[in-house]
Amino acid sequence: MAETNAIARQMSRLATRCGDGWTLLRNRGPGQVQFWFIALGVGIAAALAAVAFRFGIEWLQTTVYGSASTDTIHSFASTLPWYWVLVIPIVGGFIVGQILHHFTPDGRVRSVADVIEGAALNDGRVERRAGLASALASLITLSTGGSTGREGPVVHLAAVISTKVSNLIAANGITGRDLLGCAVAAAVSASFNAPIAGALFALEVILRHFALHAFAPIVVASAAGTVINRLVFGDVTEFSLGTTSALEFYQEMPAYLILGLVCGLVAVAMMKAIFVADDAGSALQARTGLPRWLRPVVAGALLGALAIPFPHIIGVGYETTTSALSGGLLMREAIVFCAIKVVAVAITMGGRMGGGVFSPSLMVGALTGLAFGLLATSVFPDASGAYTLYALAGMGAVAAAVLGAPISTTLIVFELTGDWQTGLAVMVSVSMSTALASRLVDRSFFLTQLERRNIHLAAGPQAYLLAMFGVARVMRPLDDPKLGTDEEACWAMIREGSYVDAGATLETAMPAFDRTGVTFLPVVTLTGEDHAPELKGVLFQVDALKAYNQALAATAAEEHS
Repeated sequence: MAETNAIARQMSRLATRCGDGWTLLRNRGPGQVQFWFIALGVGIAAALAAVAFRFGIEWLQTTVYGSASTDTIHSFASTLPWYWVLVIPIVGGFIVGQILHHFTPDGRVRSVADVIEGAALNDGRVERRAGLASALASLITLSTGGSTGREGPVVHLAAVISTKVSNLIAANGITGRDLLGCAVAAAVSASFNAPIAGALFALEVILRHFALHAFAPIVVASAAGTVINRLVFGDVTEFSLGTTSALEFYQEMPAYLILGLVCGLVAVAMMKAIFVADDAGSALQARTGLPRWLRPVVAGALLGALAIPFPHIIGVGYETTTSALSGGLLMREAIVFCAIKVVAVAITMGGRMGGGVFSPSLMVGALTGLAFGLLATSVFPDASGAYTLYALAGMGAVAAAVLGAPISTTLIVFELTGDWQTGLAVMVSVSMSTALASRLVDRSFFLTQLERRNIHLAAGPQAYLLAMFGVARVMRPLDDPKLGTDEEACWAMIREGSYVDAGATLETAMPAFDRTGVTFLPVVTLTGEDHAPELKGVLFQVDALKAYNQALAATAAEEHS
């Protein structure tokens, strides 16, 4: 009896200490040791989610199409009755439309751009409900004929996991962003068996800095994701290349420079096609009153019709990409397949069906590079190596230009193919493509997406930090003893039209200071045309500049710590 009571007391003390530890963790945030364990746990959870997402696509795709393997889904689909190829994407689009209609506020799929926004503007958090719905919608899209990739939904799904953990431990902005980077790195690594590229993708694309405090935990999480991938799938590369010959460095280098420029233009054409399709879909909805849940159905019908003569557009397209890398396509096939794939990706994304752009950009790049290589080696046969090397370089060049991530894309191409001997050709093409494409769009596909939503991240923190401060947060209330002016002066300015809405941000207020030349602006609440504005406080230019400078200093400190 005494022993039982002693054990009960020990268990009670242990429970109390655990409760105290949890309270301390939530109130003060994790310590250094705790953070490493949490980061590793988040990475493992994100990696398992990425693997489960991949298995889900494979199971549903083989079930729907009746194929024995997703590796040959395009070849198998060509043997199916035409009406079956047509109907599957329509049904998939209907299910996707219902999911997005009921579980997202705007019927839009969340993806990598939203994760970048969360890292920059929301302390490393993303929408959880809409994110889970988007992952499910993308899974169905990729399994029923959608022509996109799995990395976009996987990245956002990982971000949902890190968001949940960050909220549980009340993580501050720096910790939340670091956990987000860990989750993304692990998910990318688990998806593609690419530990180096996974870590650099999180730093280069999502966090957009290479701070030392973030580097180590992200690398550990990325390694954990790769271990999980190899335990499940084995230590194999995504693409199996045939024999390659050495690069004829001096003779062929100009050709790879030109290939990079061509790939940059192709990448821009692909991005522009997606944006045009999205605008066209929105315009069609506005003119016809088409319900937003029906938009993916229309896109599914177009994809099904396109897949009847061109089944290679179905899914992520790895079968066609492998054929291009191994030289199994003719020049005419490469050009036609490339153009049709761009159209299919634009329809899928413009139809709000979900998925990512990385895998399609790999396929488009490989086809572009193969066509260019076949032409170049036929014109200069005595000064050329293998034309398949151009496909490899083109694959990296288009993908890097679309993602705006030359470092991580170069490495992921090497890790996807296992070919590290031809790095110079890939690097030259990647550098030229990204240099050209970044001047024709807002640096990348994702940042251009955000720019189209009036979220200005491409120009750096000096451009977007102003949008993080609401006027009501910075203004001085009317009862502030340091108000520095009287209400009569404020009302005089309001009558002249010099004021700022309390719901606005400093992004709106700062140009008003420059335009009017005043040192303060009344802050009002506008309740309607028939009601007079209500004076809430005063925004001083010096206060706005102080808040902005503090935010810039905090951002610089994080990026250089």
